[in-house]
Order: sequence, then structure tokens, then C-alpha cells
Amino acid sequence: MPIPVSVARWRRMVRRLVLAMAAGWLASGPATALLAQESVLDRTGVASATDGNGEADDAALRQALDAATRAYVDATNGRRFEALADQWTDGAELVEGGGRIVGREAIVASIREWLEANPEARLTIRITGVKPLGASVARVRGVMSFTREPGGKPIETGFESLRVLEGTTWRLAESTVEPSQVDAVESLAWMVGTWKATDPDSGATIDASYQRVAGGHVILGGIRHRAPARDGQPASEIDVVELIHPDKATGSVRSWVFDSTGARAEGVFETDGTSFNRRFVGTTADGAVGDVAGWVQVIVPTGKNSCTMQSIERTLDGRPLPDKAAVHFKRQEKR
Repeated sequence: MPIPVSVARWRRMVRRLVLAMAAGWLASGPATALLAQESVLDRTGVASATDGNGEADDAALRQALDAATRAYVDATNGRRFEALADQWTDGAELVEGGGRIVGREAIVASIREWLEANPEARLTIRITGVKPLGASVARVRGVMSFTREPGGKPIETGFESLRVLEGTTWRLAESTVEPSQVDAVESLAWMVGTWKATDPDSGATIDASYQRVAGGHVILGGIRHRAPARDGQPASEIDVVELIHPDKATGSVRSWVFDSTGARAEGVFETDGTSFNRRFVGTTADGAVGDVAGWVQVIVPTGKNSCTMQSIERTLDGRPLPDKAAVHFKRQEKR
């Protein structure tokens, strides 16, 4: 589920590139394989399907878990957060990729933040298998799908969850999500296009262009910095190539950056579903003072056609450097 990072929250989450709103599910395999199983979607957004591994489902248990899933979908799409909280145990854990959220309140707060930033988002869930583990414990597998807006491209992922019976309510106790590689970069699809900004620190004009390549698995970026002569420094022009690609082994989305000065860096994306950051470590330009640079780039979309980027927590060979000023980008072709 789209999971639903402020700089402090950046560190709580990585790889929450899928909405936590339907949180509660561990992937048993690629979403494409799960989607290939026969299912019938009902008007509540929940579908049942025959388990591909031939597991026998108790009819009464299946009915109860179908009802619990419908309640989850209804609470999410209806933005009824008290009802959504009732779907989770007090000490529930949600894992997505390498990120983990612990506790009902933290999970629902993350979901709520994402939903409030995406008011038209809708969720559906397809159950593909149920495995009883006892009278009051069951593991559920399936596929969830959400769209950010009507007519938008659905983002789908496999899941597996652990539900436990507390009183008369089947609640989520554990949940892990593993998006497909293409879907892992879907939360960054808004970057695709051409952008322009002026760096308030250097006065440089920044032109950036991003496109999906390699069947949608990779986002390729090209950036040019043109800085005027300023404060005794000559005018300069730097070209940057950037590759953004999902890392299946860790569940994270990684970024590689190379520029025409000889500098290079590798970063890992983290997100709460509304904002993003990249924690970079790399080597400096040819002839530069210092060898190893580190920084966190905070990226905040401020609409379909604007965003801000800021480099903070900067270091050079382990020594702290001042934060850079925020840079405000505008999309050059309106969506």
C-alpha cells in the first residue's frame, strides 16, 4: 500500500515508495505472477481468487478475512481513520522494502499523511490465498492496487499479511510489501519531464530533464548547471548524468550521479509518499580539496508542476558543511 519523510522523518523510512494505505501485506512473489491468477473484483474493491499453490481455505475463515479486507478498503477510501486504526493491532509492524513502521498510531499517521496529500487516491485489494495458522491466526496473500487520481495508472504490488483474531475482529499484526521493480520507481514518475531553476547560492541556472527508459525500469536524468562569474569565481558549466533504478535485493530505489568535473555519487531514496530524500556519498571533482563528500538531498513536490530541492547534512571528509539554500524548480511543459 502506498506508504505513506520532514528531515527527521526521512530517516524513518526508505523505500516506502508504495502507499502504506493498504499496508498489511507481504509479497509472496512478483505482482505480475499474482495478477495472472483468476479473480473477480466486486464493487467494494476486494476480490477473492483461487490460491495458486492449491492451499485449502476454510470457508468461514475466508469469509471473515474477506470481510476484514473490505472493511480496510472502505476505511481507507472513505478516509475514516479511526476505523482504519481498528484494523491494526496495537504493536503492529509494517515493513516495505528495507523500511519498517512499528505501532498502530505510527502506521495510521503515515497512511493519513499520504492520503491527505493525495485526496483522490483509491485502493483495491485482491486476495489470492489464505493459510490458517491456528484458530486465531492466519496468513493472507494477495495483490493491492492504488491510483493517485481518477484515470491514473494503477500501481500494483504483491503482499502477505498476518492477521490475528482479537475478540471478534481480525486485525493486522504484521505486514510487508514488496513492489515490482517497475512499480518501485512509479512514485518518482512525477519527475519525468523538463524543469528549470535558479540556484540562490551560486546564481547558476539549472536545466533538468528526466525520462523513463529500459522498459520503465530506469529514470534517466540530464542536468546542466550554468553559473555566471561571481565573487571572483569565473563562469562555469557543469553537465550531470543521473540514473535512478530500483534495487531488488534491498527493496530500495538507488540513484547514481556522474558529472563533467569527474565527481560521482551514489544515493538511496527514502519517502513517506509525499516527500523524498536521497542520502548521497561520493567522490569529489578532479583537483578538489577533499576526497569524500556526503549530503542529503530533500525533494518536496509542491504541485504537479513545481518542487523544491535542498542539500542538507553536508560533509567533506567527515567535516560538517553548511546546508545549501532550497532551490525551487518549475516544470517547463505543464501537465
